Amino acid sequence: MNSDHVTKGMQAAPARSLFNALGFTPEEMEKPLIGIVCSYNEIVPGHMNLDKIAQAVKMGVAEAGGMPVMFPAIAVCDGIAMGHIGMKYSLVTRDLICDSTECMAIAHQFDGLVMIPNCDKNVPGLLMAAARINIPTVFVSGGPMMAGHVYGRKRSLSSMFEAVGSYAAGKFTEEQVSEYERKVCPTCGSCSGMYTANSMNCITEALGMGLQGNGTIPAVYSERLRLAKHAGMKVMEMLEKNIRPRDIMTKEAFLNALTVDMALGCSTNTMLHIPAIAHEAGFDFDTELANEISEKTPNLCHLAPAGATYMEDLNEAGGVYAVMNELSKKNLLNLDCMTVTGKTVGENIKNCINKDPEIIRPIDHPFMEKGGLAVLKGNLAPDTAIVKQSAVLPEMMVHEGPARVFDCEEDAIAAIKGGKIVPGDVVVIRYEGPKGGPGMREMLNPTSAIAGMGLDSSVALITDGRFSGASRGASIGHVSPEAAVGGPIAFVHEGDIISIDIPNHKLDMKVSDEEIARRKAEWVPRKPNVTTGYLARYAAMVTSANRGAILKTPDEE
Repeated sequence: MNSDHVTKGMQAAPARSLFNALGFTPEEMEKPLIGIVCSYNEIVPGHMNLDKIAQAVKMGVAEAGGMPVMFPAIAVCDGIAMGHIGMKYSLVTRDLICDSTECMAIAHQFDGLVMIPNCDKNVPGLLMAAARINIPTVFVSGGPMMAGHVYGRKRSLSSMFEAVGSYAAGKFTEEQVSEYERKVCPTCGSCSGMYTANSMNCITEALGMGLQGNGTIPAVYSERLRLAKHAGMKVMEMLEKNIRPRDIMTKEAFLNALTVDMALGCSTNTMLHIPAIAHEAGFDFDTELANEISEKTPNLCHLAPAGATYMEDLNEAGGVYAVMNELSKKNLLNLDCMTVTGKTVGENIKNCINKDPEIIRPIDHPFMEKGGLAVLKGNLAPDTAIVKQSAVLPEMMVHEGPARVFDCEEDAIAAIKGGKIVPGDVVVIRYEGPKGGPGMREMLNPTSAIAGMGLDSSVALITDGRFSGASRGASIGHVSPEAAVGGPIAFVHEGDIISIDIPNHKLDMKVSDEEIARRKAEWVPRKPNVTTGYLARYAAMVTSANRGAILKTPDEE
Protein backbone atom coordinates (compact mmCIF):
# COMPACT_ATOMS: atom_id res chain seq x y z
CA MET A 1 0.00 0.00 0.00
CA ASN A 2 1.06 3.61 -0.55
CA SER A 3 0.90 4.32 3.17
CA ASP A 4 3.63 1.73 3.84
CA HIS A 5 6.08 4.45 2.79
CA VAL A 6 5.07 6.53 5.82
CA THR A 7 4.07 3.89 8.37
CA LYS A 8 6.25 0.79 7.88
CA GLY A 9 9.94 0.10 8.45
CA MET A 10 12.81 1.99 10.01
CA GLN A 11 12.87 4.62 7.25
CA ALA A 12 9.32 5.64 8.25
CA ALA A 13 10.16 6.21 11.92
CA PRO A 14 10.27 10.03 11.53
CA ALA A 15 6.87 9.97 9.81
CA ARG A 16 5.47 7.70 12.54
CA SER A 17 6.67 10.18 15.15
CA LEU A 18 4.54 12.80 13.44
CA PHE A 19 1.56 10.43 13.32
CA ASN A 20 2.10 10.03 17.06
CA ALA A 21 1.83 13.80 17.33
CA LEU A 22 -1.55 13.51 15.58
CA GLY A 23 -2.70 11.04 18.23
CA PHE A 24 -2.56 7.94 16.03
CA THR A 25 -2.29 4.63 17.86
CA PRO A 26 -0.05 1.81 16.63
CA GLU A 27 -3.21 -0.05 15.63
CA GLU A 28 -4.39 2.85 13.49
CA MET A 29 -1.04 3.04 11.73
CA GLU A 30 -1.56 -0.56 10.63
CA LYS A 31 -4.77 0.34 8.76
CA PRO A 32 -5.07 1.73 5.20
CA LEU A 33 -4.82 5.51 5.20
CA ILE A 34 -7.92 7.05 3.59
CA GLY A 35 -8.00 10.75 2.73
CA ILE A 36 -11.34 12.48 3.25
CA VAL A 37 -11.24 15.49 0.90
CA CYS A 38 -13.84 17.81 2.41
CA SER A 39 -14.74 21.19 0.92
CA TYR A 40 -16.61 22.38 4.02
CA ASN A 41 -16.70 26.13 4.58
CA GLU A 42 -18.99 28.78 6.06
CA ILE A 43 -19.52 30.96 2.96
CA VAL A 44 -21.10 28.53 0.48
CA PRO A 45 -24.62 27.23 1.33
CA GLY A 46 -23.88 24.02 -0.55
CA HIS A 47 -20.90 23.38 1.72
CA MET A 48 -22.11 24.42 5.15
CA ASN A 49 -23.27 20.86 5.92
CA LEU A 50 -20.21 19.04 4.64
CA ASP A 51 -18.68 18.73 8.12
CA LYS A 52 -21.54 16.37 8.96
CA ILE A 53 -21.10 14.48 5.71
CA ALA A 54 -17.37 14.12 6.46
CA GLN A 55 -18.03 12.73 9.93
CA ALA A 56 -20.42 10.16 8.44
CA VAL A 57 -17.83 9.18 5.82
CA LYS A 58 -15.18 8.78 8.52
CA MET A 59 -17.49 6.48 10.46
CA GLY A 60 -18.02 4.37 7.35
CA VAL A 61 -14.28 4.13 6.65
CA ALA A 62 -13.50 3.20 10.25
CA GLU A 63 -16.32 0.65 10.32
CA ALA A 64 -14.78 -1.03 7.26
CA GLY A 65 -11.28 -1.14 8.71
CA GLY A 66 -9.64 2.02 7.38
CA MET A 67 -8.05 5.03 9.04
CA PRO A 68 -9.84 8.21 7.82
CA VAL A 69 -7.95 11.51 7.75
CA MET A 70 -9.63 14.69 6.59
CA PHE A 71 -8.06 17.51 4.59
CA PRO A 72 -9.71 20.50 2.87
CA ALA A 73 -10.57 21.68 -0.62
CA ILE A 74 -11.62 25.25 -1.40
CA ALA A 75 -14.97 26.31 -2.86
CA VAL A 76 -16.45 29.44 -4.45
CA CYS A 77 -20.18 30.18 -4.33
CA ASP A 78 -21.03 31.24 -7.88
CA GLY A 79 -24.20 32.98 -6.75
CA ILE A 80 -22.30 35.22 -4.36
CA ALA A 81 -19.46 35.73 -6.86
CA MET A 82 -21.84 36.57 -9.72
CA GLY A 83 -21.80 39.92 -11.50
CA HIS A 84 -18.51 41.34 -10.25
CA ILE A 85 -14.78 40.62 -10.31
CA GLY A 86 -15.34 37.64 -8.03
CA MET A 87 -16.73 35.59 -10.91
CA LYS A 88 -13.29 35.68 -12.54
CA TYR A 89 -12.20 33.47 -9.64
CA SER A 90 -14.81 30.74 -10.09
CA LEU A 91 -13.77 28.51 -12.99
CA VAL A 92 -10.10 28.97 -12.16
CA THR A 93 -10.58 27.22 -8.80
CA ARG A 94 -11.26 23.96 -10.65
CA ASP A 95 -7.53 23.62 -11.37
CA LEU A 96 -6.50 24.84 -7.93
CA ILE A 97 -8.73 22.17 -6.37
CA CYS A 98 -7.31 19.48 -8.61
CA ASP A 99 -3.69 20.50 -8.10
CA SER A 100 -3.92 20.95 -4.33
CA THR A 101 -5.65 17.59 -3.89
CA GLU A 102 -2.92 15.91 -5.94
CA CYS A 103 -0.31 17.57 -3.70
CA MET A 104 -1.96 16.43 -0.47
CA ALA A 105 -2.75 12.89 -1.62
CA ILE A 106 0.70 12.08 -2.96
CA ALA A 107 2.73 13.95 -0.35
CA HIS A 108 1.05 11.95 2.43
CA GLN A 109 0.77 8.65 0.54
CA PHE A 110 -2.93 7.98 1.01
CA ASP A 111 -4.22 4.56 -0.05
CA GLY A 112 -7.67 5.78 -1.05
CA LEU A 113 -9.80 8.90 -1.11
CA VAL A 114 -13.39 9.90 -0.48
CA MET A 115 -14.19 13.16 -2.20
CA ILE A 116 -16.82 15.42 -0.60
CA PRO A 117 -17.64 18.24 -3.03
CA ASN A 118 -20.93 19.92 -3.78
CA CYS A 119 -20.87 23.13 -5.77
CA ASP A 120 -19.87 24.01 -9.29
CA LYS A 121 -16.08 23.68 -9.57
CA ASN A 122 -15.46 21.31 -6.67
CA VAL A 123 -17.06 18.35 -8.39
CA PRO A 124 -15.10 18.55 -11.67
CA GLY A 125 -11.94 19.67 -9.87
CA LEU A 126 -12.04 16.61 -7.63
CA LEU A 127 -12.99 14.30 -10.51
CA MET A 128 -9.94 15.62 -12.36
CA ALA A 129 -7.83 14.92 -9.28
CA ALA A 130 -9.27 11.41 -8.93
CA ALA A 131 -8.32 10.60 -12.53
CA ARG A 132 -4.85 12.09 -12.11
CA ILE A 133 -3.98 10.43 -8.79
CA ASN A 134 -5.70 7.14 -9.68
CA ILE A 135 -6.05 5.50 -6.29
CA PRO A 136 -9.38 3.98 -5.14
CA THR A 137 -11.82 6.89 -4.82
CA VAL A 138 -15.52 7.36 -4.09
CA PHE A 139 -17.55 10.58 -4.36
CA VAL A 140 -20.34 11.68 -2.03
CA SER A 141 -21.68 15.22 -2.44
CA GLY A 142 -23.43 17.42 0.07
CA GLY A 143 -26.72 17.20 -1.85
CA PRO A 144 -29.14 19.68 -3.38
CA MET A 145 -31.06 22.42 -1.62
CA MET A 146 -34.82 22.11 -1.24
CA ALA A 147 -36.82 24.39 -3.50
CA GLY A 148 -38.16 27.61 -2.04
CA HIS A 149 -41.86 28.47 -1.90
CA VAL A 150 -42.78 31.98 -3.02
CA TYR A 151 -46.38 33.07 -3.46
CA GLY A 152 -47.48 29.44 -3.38
CA ARG A 153 -45.08 28.18 -6.08
CA LYS A 154 -41.77 26.37 -5.95
CA ARG A 155 -38.89 28.66 -6.81
CA SER A 156 -35.08 28.62 -6.88
CA LEU A 157 -32.05 30.86 -7.35
CA SER A 158 -32.72 31.46 -11.06
CA SER A 159 -36.09 32.92 -10.06
CA MET A 160 -34.27 35.31 -7.74
CA PHE A 161 -32.03 36.69 -10.49
CA GLU A 162 -35.01 37.01 -12.82
CA ALA A 163 -36.96 38.86 -10.12
CA VAL A 164 -34.24 41.52 -10.16
CA GLY A 165 -34.72 41.82 -13.94
CA SER A 166 -38.48 42.14 -13.43
CA TYR A 167 -37.88 44.93 -10.93
CA ALA A 168 -35.69 46.76 -13.47
CA ALA A 169 -38.53 46.48 -15.99
CA GLY A 170 -41.05 47.87 -13.50
CA LYS A 171 -42.89 44.55 -13.29
CA PHE A 172 -41.97 43.80 -9.66
CA THR A 173 -42.06 45.99 -6.59
CA GLU A 174 -39.23 46.12 -4.08
CA GLU A 175 -41.46 44.20 -1.67
CA GLN A 176 -41.93 41.38 -4.17
CA VAL A 177 -38.19 41.11 -4.75
CA SER A 178 -37.72 41.01 -0.98
CA GLU A 179 -40.21 38.14 -0.71
CA TYR A 180 -38.15 36.17 -3.22
CA GLU A 181 -34.94 37.11 -1.44
CA ARG A 182 -36.18 35.63 1.83
CA LYS A 183 -37.58 32.39 0.44
CA VAL A 184 -35.92 31.08 -2.75
CA CYS A 185 -32.96 29.49 -0.90
CA PRO A 186 -34.51 27.92 2.20
CA THR A 187 -31.95 25.27 3.22
CA CYS A 188 -28.34 24.25 2.92
CA GLY A 189 -27.33 22.45 -0.26
CA SER A 190 -26.46 23.14 -3.89
CA CYS A 191 -29.13 25.38 -5.44
CA SER A 192 -32.26 23.39 -6.21
CA GLY A 193 -32.47 23.42 -10.04
CA MET A 194 -30.49 21.49 -12.63
CA TYR A 195 -27.71 24.02 -12.42
CA THR A 196 -24.02 23.20 -12.76
CA ALA A 197 -23.46 21.79 -9.26
CA ASN A 198 -26.36 19.36 -9.47
CA SER A 199 -25.56 18.58 -13.10
CA MET A 200 -22.04 17.52 -12.16
CA ASN A 201 -23.16 15.55 -9.11
CA CYS A 202 -25.64 13.66 -11.31
CA ILE A 203 -22.95 13.10 -13.94
CA THR A 204 -20.73 11.67 -11.18
CA GLU A 205 -23.37 8.95 -10.74
CA ALA A 206 -23.57 8.41 -14.50
CA LEU A 207 -19.77 8.15 -14.74
CA GLY A 208 -19.82 5.48 -12.05
CA MET A 209 -17.85 7.50 -9.48
CA GLY A 210 -20.71 8.13 -7.02
CA LEU A 211 -23.26 5.87 -5.35
CA GLN A 212 -26.96 5.89 -6.23
CA GLY A 213 -28.59 9.11 -5.01
CA ASN A 214 -25.36 11.12 -4.95
CA GLY A 215 -26.82 13.72 -7.30
CA THR A 216 -30.38 13.94 -6.00
CA ILE A 217 -30.86 13.10 -2.32
CA PRO A 218 -31.58 16.49 -0.68
CA ALA A 219 -28.92 17.90 1.61
CA VAL A 220 -31.29 18.01 4.58
CA TYR A 221 -32.32 14.35 4.38
CA SER A 222 -30.78 11.92 6.85
CA GLU A 223 -30.62 9.53 3.92
CA ARG A 224 -27.61 11.53 2.76
CA LEU A 225 -25.77 10.75 6.00
CA ARG A 226 -26.42 7.07 5.39
CA LEU A 227 -25.13 7.51 1.82
CA ALA A 228 -21.96 9.10 3.22
CA LYS A 229 -21.38 6.18 5.57
CA HIS A 230 -21.78 3.74 2.71
CA ALA A 231 -19.33 5.79 0.61
CA GLY A 232 -16.77 5.36 3.40
CA MET A 233 -17.37 1.62 3.46
CA LYS A 234 -17.27 1.38 -0.33
CA VAL A 235 -13.83 2.94 -0.69
CA MET A 236 -12.45 0.14 1.48
CA GLU A 237 -14.09 -2.43 -0.78
CA MET A 238 -12.56 -0.70 -3.82
CA LEU A 239 -9.16 -0.80 -2.13
CA GLU A 240 -9.55 -4.53 -1.52
CA LYS A 241 -10.57 -5.15 -5.15
CA ASN A 242 -8.04 -2.61 -6.50
CA ILE A 243 -10.71 -0.74 -8.49
CA ARG A 244 -9.30 2.63 -9.49
CA PRO A 245 -10.78 5.76 -11.10
CA ARG A 246 -9.27 5.05 -14.51
CA ASP A 247 -10.87 1.59 -14.44
CA ILE A 248 -14.20 3.41 -14.11
CA MET A 249 -13.71 6.64 -16.08
CA THR A 250 -13.20 5.03 -19.48
CA LYS A 251 -14.17 6.48 -22.86
CA GLU A 252 -17.37 4.45 -22.73
CA ALA A 253 -18.17 5.86 -19.29
CA PHE A 254 -17.77 9.42 -20.56
CA LEU A 255 -20.13 8.66 -23.44
CA ASN A 256 -22.61 7.34 -20.88
CA ALA A 257 -22.19 10.53 -18.86
CA LEU A 258 -22.82 12.75 -21.87
CA THR A 259 -25.88 10.68 -22.81
CA VAL A 260 -27.31 11.12 -19.31
CA ASP A 261 -26.40 14.81 -19.53
CA MET A 262 -28.58 15.10 -22.66
CA ALA A 263 -31.49 13.28 -21.04
CA LEU A 264 -31.38 15.36 -17.86
CA GLY A 265 -30.91 18.73 -19.60
CA CYS A 266 -27.79 19.63 -17.66
CA SER A 267 -25.85 22.89 -17.54
CA THR A 268 -23.73 23.99 -20.51
CA ASN A 269 -20.80 24.01 -18.09
CA THR A 270 -20.67 20.23 -18.34
CA MET A 271 -19.18 20.78 -21.80
CA LEU A 272 -16.22 22.48 -20.12
CA HIS A 273 -15.84 19.90 -17.38
CA ILE A 274 -16.32 16.57 -19.16
CA PRO A 275 -13.41 17.24 -21.59
CA ALA A 276 -11.22 18.44 -18.72
CA ILE A 277 -11.89 15.31 -16.64
CA ALA A 278 -11.36 13.08 -19.68
CA HIS A 279 -8.04 14.84 -20.32
CA GLU A 280 -6.87 13.89 -16.83
CA ALA A 281 -8.03 10.31 -17.49
CA GLY A 282 -5.64 10.21 -20.42
CA PHE A 283 -7.58 10.99 -23.57
CA ASP A 284 -9.12 13.89 -25.47
CA PHE A 285 -12.89 14.22 -25.58
CA ASP A 286 -14.25 15.80 -28.75
CA THR A 287 -16.87 18.41 -27.83
CA GLU A 288 -18.62 17.87 -31.15
CA LEU A 289 -19.64 14.40 -29.98
CA ALA A 290 -22.40 16.25 -28.16
CA ASN A 291 -24.42 16.68 -31.36
CA GLU A 292 -23.99 13.04 -32.35
CA ILE A 293 -25.22 11.92 -28.94
CA SER A 294 -27.95 14.57 -28.81
CA GLU A 295 -29.39 13.38 -32.14
CA LYS A 296 -30.20 9.97 -30.68
CA THR A 297 -30.82 10.86 -27.02
CA PRO A 298 -34.21 12.26 -26.03
CA ASN A 299 -34.50 14.93 -23.35
CA LEU A 300 -36.47 13.29 -20.53
CA CYS A 301 -36.35 15.95 -17.80
CA HIS A 302 -37.24 19.64 -17.64
CA LEU A 303 -35.93 20.75 -14.28
CA ALA A 304 -35.45 24.42 -13.42
CA PRO A 305 -34.53 26.62 -15.20
CA ALA A 306 -35.99 24.74 -18.19
CA GLY A 307 -39.16 23.81 -16.30
CA ALA A 308 -40.98 24.00 -13.00
CA THR A 309 -39.57 20.88 -11.31
CA TYR A 310 -36.62 20.62 -8.98
CA MET A 311 -33.98 18.20 -7.72
CA GLU A 312 -36.17 16.98 -4.89
CA ASP A 313 -38.76 16.01 -7.52
CA LEU A 314 -36.19 14.11 -9.58
CA ASN A 315 -35.12 12.30 -6.43
CA GLU A 316 -38.69 11.19 -5.66
CA ALA A 317 -39.15 10.06 -9.27
CA GLY A 318 -36.24 7.63 -8.98
CA GLY A 319 -33.20 9.83 -9.55
CA VAL A 320 -30.36 9.42 -12.03
CA TYR A 321 -30.56 5.61 -12.07
CA ALA A 322 -34.22 5.76 -13.13
CA VAL A 323 -33.25 8.10 -15.99
CA MET A 324 -30.49 5.69 -16.97
CA ASN A 325 -32.91 2.78 -16.89
CA GLU A 326 -35.18 4.64 -19.32
CA LEU A 327 -32.20 5.27 -21.62
CA SER A 328 -31.23 1.61 -21.51
CA LYS A 329 -34.58 0.67 -23.05
CA LYS A 330 -33.26 1.99 -26.37
CA ASN A 331 -29.72 0.70 -25.84
CA LEU A 332 -28.32 4.20 -25.41
CA LEU A 333 -25.87 3.28 -22.64
CA ASN A 334 -22.91 0.96 -22.30
CA LEU A 335 -24.11 -1.27 -19.48
CA ASP A 336 -20.79 -3.05 -19.01
CA CYS A 337 -18.92 -0.09 -17.51
CA MET A 338 -17.51 -0.67 -14.02
CA THR A 339 -18.61 1.60 -11.13
CA VAL A 340 -17.62 2.31 -7.53
CA THR A 341 -20.23 -0.20 -6.39
CA GLY A 342 -18.00 -2.96 -7.78
CA LYS A 343 -20.84 -3.75 -10.15
CA THR A 344 -21.52 -2.70 -13.73
CA VAL A 345 -23.88 0.06 -14.81
CA GLY A 346 -26.35 -2.55 -16.00
CA GLU A 347 -26.37 -4.31 -12.64
CA ASN A 348 -26.80 -1.00 -10.80
CA ILE A 349 -29.81 0.29 -12.76
CA LYS A 350 -31.60 -3.00 -13.41
CA ASN A 351 -34.48 -2.50 -10.97
CA CYS A 352 -34.57 1.31 -10.82
CA ILE A 353 -38.01 2.20 -12.10
CA ASN A 354 -39.43 5.56 -13.15
CA LYS A 355 -41.84 6.49 -10.35
CA ASP A 356 -43.21 9.69 -11.92
CA PRO A 357 -43.54 9.92 -15.72
CA GLU A 358 -44.20 13.66 -15.52
CA ILE A 359 -40.83 14.32 -13.88
CA ILE A 360 -38.88 11.71 -15.83
CA ARG A 361 -40.61 11.27 -19.15
CA PRO A 362 -40.71 7.70 -20.51
CA ILE A 363 -38.27 7.10 -23.33
CA ASP A 364 -41.14 6.96 -25.85
CA HIS A 365 -42.70 10.22 -24.63
CA PRO A 366 -39.83 12.70 -24.10
CA PHE A 367 -39.96 16.45 -23.69
CA MET A 368 -37.77 16.69 -26.79
CA GLU A 369 -36.60 14.08 -29.27
CA LYS A 370 -33.09 15.53 -29.04
CA GLY A 371 -30.87 16.04 -26.03
CA GLY A 372 -30.53 19.08 -23.81
CA LEU A 373 -27.33 20.54 -25.29
CA ALA A 374 -26.24 21.47 -28.80
CA VAL A 375 -22.89 22.44 -30.31
CA LEU A 376 -23.05 25.24 -32.89
CA LYS A 377 -20.45 26.19 -35.53
CA GLY A 378 -20.12 28.84 -38.21
CA ASN A 379 -18.11 31.90 -39.14
CA LEU A 380 -18.80 33.36 -35.70
CA ALA A 381 -17.65 30.17 -33.94
CA PRO A 382 -15.28 28.27 -36.24
CA ASP A 383 -14.38 25.83 -33.46
CA THR A 384 -17.57 25.53 -31.40
CA ALA A 385 -20.20 27.27 -29.26
CA ILE A 386 -22.62 25.67 -26.78
CA VAL A 387 -26.32 26.21 -26.08
CA LYS A 388 -28.73 24.52 -23.67
CA GLN A 389 -31.41 23.94 -26.30
CA SER A 390 -33.83 22.36 -23.82
CA ALA A 391 -34.13 25.78 -22.11
CA VAL A 392 -34.70 27.76 -25.34
CA LEU A 393 -38.23 28.84 -26.28
CA PRO A 394 -39.41 27.35 -29.60
CA GLU A 395 -39.63 30.78 -31.26
CA MET A 396 -35.92 31.41 -30.54
CA MET A 397 -34.54 28.16 -31.95
CA VAL A 398 -34.04 30.03 -35.23
CA HIS A 399 -33.37 33.77 -34.98
CA GLU A 400 -31.77 36.63 -36.86
CA GLY A 401 -31.13 40.08 -35.49
CA PRO A 402 -28.71 42.99 -35.21
CA ALA A 403 -25.67 42.62 -32.98
CA ARG A 404 -25.48 44.80 -29.89
CA VAL A 405 -21.80 44.56 -29.01
CA PHE A 406 -20.24 44.89 -25.56
CA ASP A 407 -16.67 44.27 -24.48
CA CYS A 408 -17.57 43.26 -20.92
CA GLU A 409 -20.51 41.96 -18.92
CA GLU A 410 -21.02 45.16 -16.93
CA ASP A 411 -21.64 47.26 -20.03
CA ALA A 412 -24.18 44.74 -21.32
CA ILE A 413 -26.08 44.66 -18.02
CA ALA A 414 -26.26 48.47 -17.96
CA ALA A 415 -27.71 48.50 -21.48
CA ILE A 416 -30.23 45.75 -20.75
CA LYS A 417 -31.47 47.28 -17.52
CA GLY A 418 -31.39 50.73 -19.10
CA GLY A 419 -33.95 49.65 -21.70
CA LYS A 420 -31.51 49.95 -24.61
CA ILE A 421 -32.02 46.35 -25.78
CA VAL A 422 -35.16 45.81 -27.85
CA PRO A 423 -36.94 42.75 -29.27
CA GLY A 424 -34.98 41.14 -32.07
CA ASP A 425 -31.54 42.19 -30.81
CA VAL A 426 -28.62 39.80 -30.39
CA VAL A 427 -26.49 40.82 -27.42
CA VAL A 428 -22.81 39.98 -27.97
CA ILE A 429 -20.53 39.99 -24.92
CA ARG A 430 -16.88 39.36 -25.72
CA TYR A 431 -13.47 39.42 -24.07
CA GLU A 432 -14.97 37.28 -21.29
CA GLY A 433 -13.39 33.96 -22.38
CA PRO A 434 -10.94 31.82 -20.40
CA LYS A 435 -7.96 33.96 -21.42
CA GLY A 436 -9.69 37.28 -22.09
CA GLY A 437 -11.74 37.47 -18.87
CA PRO A 438 -9.59 36.04 -17.56
CA GLY A 439 -11.55 33.24 -15.95
CA MET A 440 -14.57 32.94 -18.28
CA ARG A 441 -17.23 34.56 -16.12
CA GLU A 442 -20.80 33.28 -16.04
CA MET A 443 -23.39 35.59 -17.56
CA LEU A 444 -26.34 34.88 -15.26
CA ASN A 445 -27.03 38.55 -14.55
CA PRO A 446 -27.59 39.54 -18.20
CA THR A 447 -29.55 36.39 -19.10
CA SER A 448 -31.72 36.80 -16.01
CA ALA A 449 -32.27 40.47 -16.77
CA ILE A 450 -33.37 39.56 -20.31
CA ALA A 451 -35.76 36.89 -18.97
CA GLY A 452 -37.03 39.03 -16.11
CA MET A 453 -37.83 41.87 -18.50
CA GLY A 454 -39.83 39.53 -20.72
CA LEU A 455 -37.33 39.62 -23.62
CA ASP A 456 -36.32 35.94 -23.57
CA SER A 457 -38.74 35.22 -26.42
CA SER A 458 -37.16 37.83 -28.68
CA VAL A 459 -33.55 38.54 -27.63
CA ALA A 460 -30.53 36.22 -27.87
CA LEU A 461 -27.21 36.47 -26.07
CA ILE A 462 -23.87 35.26 -27.43
CA THR A 463 -20.58 35.27 -25.53
CA ASP A 464 -17.10 33.78 -25.39
CA GLY A 465 -17.78 33.60 -21.66
CA ARG A 466 -20.09 31.00 -20.19
CA PHE A 467 -23.48 30.69 -18.54
CA SER A 468 -24.69 29.56 -15.17
CA GLY A 469 -26.79 26.43 -15.21
CA ALA A 470 -29.51 28.78 -13.97
CA SER A 471 -29.53 30.64 -17.30
CA ARG A 472 -32.30 30.01 -19.80
CA GLY A 473 -33.26 31.33 -23.21
CA ALA A 474 -31.20 31.60 -26.40
CA SER A 475 -27.98 31.90 -24.41
CA ILE A 476 -25.06 30.77 -26.55
CA GLY A 477 -21.68 30.56 -24.82
CA HIS A 478 -18.17 29.12 -25.06
CA VAL A 479 -17.70 30.79 -28.47
CA SER A 480 -14.33 29.54 -29.69
CA PRO A 481 -11.85 30.87 -30.59
CA GLU A 482 -12.45 33.63 -28.06
CA ALA A 483 -12.02 37.33 -28.76
CA ALA A 484 -8.78 37.65 -26.81
CA VAL A 485 -6.95 35.36 -29.24
CA GLY A 486 -8.45 36.90 -32.37
CA GLY A 487 -11.53 34.74 -32.77
CA PRO A 488 -14.18 36.13 -35.16
CA ILE A 489 -16.33 37.29 -32.23
CA ALA A 490 -13.70 40.05 -31.85
CA PHE A 491 -14.60 41.38 -35.30
CA VAL A 492 -18.38 41.74 -34.85
CA HIS A 493 -19.55 45.32 -35.38
CA GLU A 494 -22.62 46.98 -33.92
CA GLY A 495 -25.56 46.24 -36.21
CA ASP A 496 -24.09 43.20 -37.99
CA ILE A 497 -26.84 40.66 -38.58
CA ILE A 498 -26.33 37.51 -36.50
CA SER A 499 -27.97 34.29 -37.66
CA ILE A 500 -28.76 31.55 -35.12
CA ASP A 501 -30.05 28.16 -36.28
CA ILE A 502 -29.97 25.76 -33.33
CA PRO A 503 -31.68 22.79 -35.06
CA ASN A 504 -29.04 22.90 -37.79
CA HIS A 505 -26.20 23.75 -35.39
CA LYS A 506 -25.30 27.03 -37.10
CA LEU A 507 -24.00 30.33 -35.71
CA ASP A 508 -23.00 32.96 -38.25
CA MET A 509 -22.65 36.68 -38.77
CA LYS A 510 -23.88 37.84 -42.16
CA VAL A 511 -20.59 39.40 -43.11
CA SER A 512 -18.50 38.32 -46.10
CA ASP A 513 -15.29 36.38 -45.65
CA GLU A 514 -13.44 39.27 -47.28
CA GLU A 515 -14.84 41.78 -44.79
CA ILE A 516 -14.02 39.51 -41.85
CA ALA A 517 -10.46 39.18 -43.16
CA ARG A 518 -10.20 42.98 -43.50
CA ARG A 519 -11.40 43.50 -39.93
CA LYS A 520 -8.98 40.87 -38.68
CA ALA A 521 -6.06 42.62 -40.40
CA GLU A 522 -6.99 45.86 -38.62
CA TRP A 523 -7.60 44.21 -35.23
CA VAL A 524 -5.29 45.16 -32.39
CA PRO A 525 -5.11 42.65 -29.51
CA ARG A 526 -6.24 44.09 -26.20
CA LYS A 527 -3.76 44.43 -23.39
CA PRO A 528 -4.36 41.94 -20.54
CA ASN A 529 -6.68 43.43 -17.95
CA VAL A 530 -5.03 41.41 -15.17
CA THR A 531 -1.25 41.29 -14.92
CA THR A 532 -0.54 40.00 -11.42
CA GLY A 533 -1.50 37.10 -9.19
CA TYR A 534 -3.14 33.78 -9.95
CA LEU A 535 -5.44 35.12 -12.67
CA ALA A 536 -2.44 36.36 -14.69
CA ARG A 537 -0.77 32.95 -14.45
CA TYR A 538 -4.05 31.28 -15.37
CA ALA A 539 -4.55 33.52 -18.42
CA ALA A 540 -1.05 32.67 -19.63
CA MET A 541 -1.67 28.91 -19.37
CA VAL A 542 -5.34 28.34 -20.18
CA THR A 543 -6.52 26.85 -23.47
CA SER A 544 -9.72 27.41 -25.41
CA ALA A 545 -13.20 26.60 -24.11
CA ASN A 546 -13.68 23.92 -26.75
CA ARG A 547 -10.81 22.02 -25.10
CA GLY A 548 -12.45 22.36 -21.70
CA ALA A 549 -10.36 25.41 -20.70
CA ILE A 550 -7.66 23.04 -19.49
CA LEU A 551 -4.22 24.38 -18.64
CA LYS A 552 -1.33 23.93 -21.04
CA THR A 553 1.29 21.36 -20.20
CA PRO A 554 5.00 22.23 -20.65
CA ASP A 555 5.16 20.44 -24.01
CA GLU A 556 2.45 22.77 -25.34
CA GLU A 557 4.43 25.95 -24.70
